[in-house]
Amino acid sequence: MAGTAVPDGPRGDDDRGGLRAALSGLTTRGRSFLAAGVAAAVCAYVLGQADLLRVGLLLAVLPLICVLVLHRTRYRVATSRLLTPQRVETGTEARVRLRMENVSKLPTGLLMLQDHVPYMLGSRPRFVLDRVEAGGRREVSYRVRSDLRGRFPLGPLQLQLSDPFGMCELTRSFSAYDTLTVVPRTEALPPVELFGEAAGYGEGRQRTLALAGDDDVIPRAYRHGDDLRRVHWRSTARYGELMVRREEQPQRARCTVLLDTRGVAYRGAGPDSAFEWAVSGAASALVHMLERGYTVRLLTDTGSAFPGEGAEGFGGAVQDPADSAGLMMDALAVVDHSEGAGLSRASDVLRAGGDELLVAFLGDLDEEQASFVARARGRSGAAVAFVLDSGAWLNGRPAPGAAGDRVRQLREAGWTAIAVPPGARLADLWQQAAGVRAEAAADTPYGGWA
Repeated sequence: MAGTAVPDGPRGDDDRGGLRAALSGLTTRGRSFLAAGVAAAVCAYVLGQADLLRVGLLLAVLPLICVLVLHRTRYRVATSRLLTPQRVETGTEARVRLRMENVSKLPTGLLMLQDHVPYMLGSRPRFVLDRVEAGGRREVSYRVRSDLRGRFPLGPLQLQLSDPFGMCELTRSFSAYDTLTVVPRTEALPPVELFGEAAGYGEGRQRTLALAGDDDVIPRAYRHGDDLRRVHWRSTARYGELMVRREEQPQRARCTVLLDTRGVAYRGAGPDSAFEWAVSGAASALVHMLERGYTVRLLTDTGSAFPGEGAEGFGGAVQDPADSAGLMMDALAVVDHSEGAGLSRASDVLRAGGDELLVAFLGDLDEEQASFVARARGRSGAAVAFVLDSGAWLNGRPAPGAAGDRVRQLREAGWTAIAVPPGARLADLWQQAAGVRAEAAADTPYGGWA
């Protein structure tokens, strides 16, 4: 919600500047009347026609009077903007409600509201408001949508004042604005068997242990509401105050979603490009993993990790999973191609970690970059890669080439690698990758992956 008010007219040293601004607001009709009046006055002087002089003065004075009256208007108007929701997926509409209140003691004349909207969200909305009584309110609304992700400012709001004769229009701008965040579209993924699932989440066969067994051996002071059955009497006698055993603290499984943003790895642009599919895929994967109880981080080829909370940039442990998802989705809303040509920095970050699951969305890979990715698996329990051939996406049809070779190279290094054909649904590839991994892991003690 944003609000401000139109000032009740210039004063002091600003009066002359405001009057000049009002004169510049003369409409075509006002300028025509003024020019006709001056011309008639000149002709009357040359021809000695007093009647023509009176007509000329009337034509010239009328727009000037309108300018003066409009300039001296002293009613005050307050406005507010309500944007719901403030974060939407691409192709989804958001509603903007504008409320105007006349807080002065005088009724207004004809008003026109115009909100500044980026062209990606549509045309600028304009609303004409007739007379607004003193203390009266008016509310109008419009909708915006974008097929492109990003952060788009809405505002500032402009109020256009006009006189009854249409001689002058004076525009006053408000200072407040709101921001609409358009995030990538996400796709619901099938709940396949999970690998490295934390205790209490899902149906995965691998369960993580508590940080320190059933109960932490170090007791803590009693807090109001603690179960008296957890009182540690030996420590209570030692410290002279009521002490309780710490509750079980299960360690949640971790997942890293790697997004390749290198400009050299993608060709083409637009909502249907390979890069936008990779961004949307990364968004779908991180939301899915958060829903499955993982702590998740988003990692790019530059080595930057989001949301940056918790150890090594993981989110979903110390903060609400919805907040973690929001922070990562905000990052994906504005992510763009990086200038780097390699994946070495991301590889260094991954090799230093011990994630239970690594999900990567990769663009075009040469042999060197494929080697970096192959080594990046590190100590990850499972690694899944979706490899895109941007050339095939640009042509709109699958094409045999380097992508197939890179997929084989990654599979030999222990990855579950899947080639992404143009227009493929991530949910289908997600299920396919689960099947590929199940076949490869048939003789191992691990089950599937998420």
